[in-house]
Amino acid sequence: MQMRRMTMKDRRWYRHAPQRARTTMERPLRIGIVLHDFALGGTERIAVRLAVAWVEAGARVTIFCGSMNGPLIGLLHHSVEVISAKPAIPRGPGSRRKLGKAAAAFWSRQPVDALFVPGNFHWETVPATAALPAEIRPAIIAQVSASLDKPQRGRLRQWGFGLRMRRLLQGADAIVALFDQARDAADRIAGGRRATTIALPALADDVTSPRPIPSNRTIMAAGRLVPEKGFADLIDAFALLDDHDARLVIVGDGPDRKVLIDRAAARGVSDRLILPGYVADIRPWLDDARLFVLSSHFEGYPAVMVEALAAGRPVIATRCTAAAAPLIEGSGSGAVVPIGDPAAMARAIAAQLKAPDPDPRMLADCVAHHRIGPVAEAYMALFEQASAARKIVI
Repeated sequence: MQMRRMTMKDRRWYRHAPQRARTTMERPLRIGIVLHDFALGGTERIAVRLAVAWVEAGARVTIFCGSMNGPLIGLLHHSVEVISAKPAIPRGPGSRRKLGKAAAAFWSRQPVDALFVPGNFHWETVPATAALPAEIRPAIIAQVSASLDKPQRGRLRQWGFGLRMRRLLQGADAIVALFDQARDAADRIAGGRRATTIALPALADDVTSPRPIPSNRTIMAAGRLVPEKGFADLIDAFALLDDHDARLVIVGDGPDRKVLIDRAAARGVSDRLILPGYVADIRPWLDDARLFVLSSHFEGYPAVMVEALAAGRPVIATRCTAAAAPLIEGSGSGAVVPIGDPAAMARAIAAQLKAPDPDPRMLADCVAHHRIGPVAEAYMALFEQASAARKIVI
């Protein structure tokens, strides 16, 4: 079965329709989510945020997880049902296939109308649920959270990735990408026209309006302190700046903390590097920054870029994701630079520090469609469409 793409007309109808008209069912929409655990990851955070929004919109939401470990479970609404596998399924070799089988067995006993599979990491759970008998099998909506085309894979590995994606997602009724380029790549790799674009729900509906850009020289970055985030490149770029009043703040924690401290010392900038560690909310740090830098070597859809723009801060980003250029072009400020090129990054940072400050409200407006409310509604409309289509086919 092929899903047609959700049009803007569909989304406008759904957003403005009366609550009673938002479902073709006599009962609330039943949504299932499969999660390995509640670790501090972008995929898990999105799933938890959407689960809460769907419950608040009147749906019944059940999360089936391998274990209830992880701090993000504390963000769930009390009305979200959480079922853990027994015995628990910790992350490890083959654990996602085990999780998929356990989840499918649960959905067979407690059916849902639609199953949300958040992110590439959870694709391996799809085949088991897709194999359920048609009368109890939910519509399966799989999300693409990470880049599908990665130059670092090489041609052979990319070919193998495409085969694996087609195999794992052949039972999905619809695929959701976070931006149009990823949608087109999903259609090309997975085959057919099953993908649609729904924005990343990176912002709360009541996100704070941006403050004026401060006159300081603070450059900010955020993320886990791991090699793929490119913070070593950022420190090298910072050391190349001919601006001794500038300071660099990298918010986050991880195994590379000492490596980065040593690198800053070797480059002579340790007195101007601030590593505050993990923070629950990066917005206060964004409010105090002049600009934000995304130095990653690869990303899926960088929620932190959306948060930075929503705070009214210009962004310098590497070409770590196809989403970087559209976001920055849409904001009309900032720049995209090559991956692993500290000199190019330094030039872009220096140019932005010297440029007139952009209007923070215009930067925030360009990412307003990432608010959780409209995104949650778009997903619910897709769930109902996919569920209704399955019933027609059956």
